[in-house]
Amino acid sequence: MSSNAKAKRNDGTGLVDIDPWLEPYSDALRRRHSKYVAVRKNIEEHAGSLAKMSRGHEYFGFNRGEREGVKGVWYREWAPGAEQLTLIGSFNNWDRGAHLLQRDEFGVWSIFLPDTEYANSFTHGSHVKVHVLSKIEPMDRIPAYIKLVEYDKETHNFTGIYWNPPVPFAWQNEPPTLASGLRVYEAHVGMAQEEPRVGTYDEFRENVLPRVAASGYNALQLMAIQEHPYYGSFGYHVSNFFAASSRFGTPHDLKRLIDTAHGMGLLVLLDLIHSHSVKNLFDGLNLFDGTPNQYFHPGGRGEHPNWDSKLFDYGKWEVQRFLLSNVRFWLDEYRFDGYRFDGVTSMLYHHHGNKAFTCYDDYLNHDVDDDALVYVQLANEVVKETNPKAITIAEEVSGMVGLARPVCEGGLGFDYRLAMGIPDYWIKLLKERSDEDWSMGEMFRTLTNRRHGEKHIAYAESHDQALVGDKTLAFWLMDADMYWHMNLESRNPIIDRGIALHKMIRLITFTLGGEGYLNFIGNEFGHPEWVDFPREGNGFSCKHARRQWSLVDNELLRYKHLAAFDLAMQKLDIEHRILEDPILGEINIDEEQKVLICHRGPLVFAFNFHPNRSYEGYRLGTPEVFDYQLVLNTDTSLFGGFSSVPEHQIYPHQKEQCHGRESSVQIYLPARTAQVLAPLRP
Repeated sequence: MSSNAKAKRNDGTGLVDIDPWLEPYSDALRRRHSKYVAVRKNIEEHAGSLAKMSRGHEYFGFNRGEREGVKGVWYREWAPGAEQLTLIGSFNNWDRGAHLLQRDEFGVWSIFLPDTEYANSFTHGSHVKVHVLSKIEPMDRIPAYIKLVEYDKETHNFTGIYWNPPVPFAWQNEPPTLASGLRVYEAHVGMAQEEPRVGTYDEFRENVLPRVAASGYNALQLMAIQEHPYYGSFGYHVSNFFAASSRFGTPHDLKRLIDTAHGMGLLVLLDLIHSHSVKNLFDGLNLFDGTPNQYFHPGGRGEHPNWDSKLFDYGKWEVQRFLLSNVRFWLDEYRFDGYRFDGVTSMLYHHHGNKAFTCYDDYLNHDVDDDALVYVQLANEVVKETNPKAITIAEEVSGMVGLARPVCEGGLGFDYRLAMGIPDYWIKLLKERSDEDWSMGEMFRTLTNRRHGEKHIAYAESHDQALVGDKTLAFWLMDADMYWHMNLESRNPIIDRGIALHKMIRLITFTLGGEGYLNFIGNEFGHPEWVDFPREGNGFSCKHARRQWSLVDNELLRYKHLAAFDLAMQKLDIEHRILEDPILGEINIDEEQKVLICHRGPLVFAFNFHPNRSYEGYRLGTPEVFDYQLVLNTDTSLFGGFSSVPEHQIYPHQKEQCHGRESSVQIYLPARTAQVLAPLRP
């Protein structure tokens, strides 16, 4: 590597080496990187290091410590606009005048509770709040760094809990090492049980974790963990950022879930919400010190136009400390193995992504929130400094330049970007076009259209596609027929088509869409209908906020076929490491025949999307001059197909040119089926 190349990387233009089209934007990349360097330098000068900056939770909130040699509990709160803070709780009978906090020059309030006076009254499990006097009416608030919050069904209020168990949780298992491509199982603890009610961490650990481990996925992504007052928000309107949602159980219960998952070989990722915060006053951060600009931007800039929520001021010191500490906290305290960062597009732009992106100016020069972008870089650096093996995934739809490249190159530091255009493509295709009008070329281009050198997580559907008002892919394909014709004896053409295409859509997404893969809980077996959380509009019903495991467990129903196929698909990566293989290419695309032949690494994938035309003796060019063996066939009876092709079929190579290849094989390719071929190397 030349010295010039090294110099370019040091000034944030390393991305140009990957994408030469960025050369005219070198100055913009330098400006972007210099902003990050300046903010990080300021942190290091005033906090000592980024690591120390990210330990705010060890100072703020409730922490064991001492004063003048006496042990006890410190409580500290940043509230610069407040006139007075008073600690109240069960330990002092909620007396709003007894325990006043003292303010320092930076607006940090504190009080020390010595063990000599409070060892028997302020204990693990004590209920606490802080009474805030400010320019608005006096309020009892929940401390910002609180680690547990409980909901009182009688008063309908949330209350802080001092969580300091006398016996710390004893971890039993080390996190596993990722040995193949990242295959993520996205899940929600509360809706993971079959009964129409809110499930618990313990029930998920006992009933669902074994299913996830047995399904071939190597990572579990948990939604709705950070405390949120409204269950129906799916966990995205967070009120208490350091608190694990108590509606599912205790912090120990969550740790036991994560520890057990590690023992089963599963990484555990947290769906982290730093893109916005709930507006609530009594259980959130809004107007905490009586001013509109403590944690959030004042005025319209602090209001999300689509989400009815508050937007953080990422350029403010204490906001950075709060959020960066939150990043570190979940890795240290709960041993999460990384994050899916929610709403990154909304964070990065003043317009929150509500526009079309047509050129690099839209990513580098127009309407970019520089403070948010630097915060994202800092957050990713904190993750890597805390746990170098931790994984970060960005929910980002704009295609921000360098999103999944290292910060040292001028990137934002994520490991993966969610390929959010792929599920939108499938829904649009199913809604608007019949099978005969599907374009094979468009399909291939859509699935492979991603920034070079940046890893993506592909998925056919996630929780977003199944929310109320929409429905799962299985339901788009089969709709009401799923209620009556999913039994083994039924040969319903709608069900046959739906099962065939469900497998093919997922396989081609898995094959071409990225360097990782994601599935939402239950969709691997074609979970029907949609997701709808209890709310006034549905009579507060949990009917659609649960998972019907009995469907896949029933040997007389065809859901088991889709589950078996999904497991076989995961094994393709386990055995052949295809998700990480950069070799991906087209072999043949035939619009009239509705055939798409491609390869990923050593494997050849043959898709026939034609609704009724099968091809006997179909010749396809092969990347290598070997015989090929059939290693996966969507049409086998195990997967609900017709077994038109014998299992483990061997296709002898022929020295006959085809599709620009020196060697070829001939296969039988039935309608609406796909085959995966592996070379039989000596």
